[in-house]
Amino acid sequence: MQMECGLSAYSSSSSGTTTSGLRKEGRSPAKSQKDGLHVNFEPEKVEIQERKKKFLTAKYGTHQMSLIKKRLSVEMWVYDQLQNLFSCKDDSEVELDIDELLDIDEENARRNWLLGKLENAKSSREEVIKFTEELLKRAKTL
Repeated sequence: MQMECGLSAYSSSSSGTTTSGLRKEGRSPAKSQKDGLHVNFEPEKVEIQERKKKFLTAKYGTHQMSLIKKRLSVEMWVYDQLQNLFSCKDDSEVELDIDELLDIDEENARRNWLLGKLENAKSSREEVIKFTEELLKRAKTL
């Protein structure tokens, strides 16, 4: 016989239930059998690092995506042309920022700015002027 919460409990079966409907010692038999069992989950640092490598990809509307593609195509064209003008495999000799070009309001000022950036080009003056005029046309579409 055991006293719990002021109620007297009498064992009526071997399953652990009492006549008052309370379980012995306040525990279920399943829990008392599992008391000695436990698993320690220690996540490895590799798994944590792999989870941190996930990136969020933004979704753009069709109009915004077409503007991005247009801008990217102009930038790739500029990159290729600069490689040809400077006869190099990387663009380390000149840096041409399209945003700076677009910030200039007047076309003549844009042309002068571009020619100033391209004055050390290894290509002929005619090729530099041709590139400048084509870039000014493409810049109007951005």
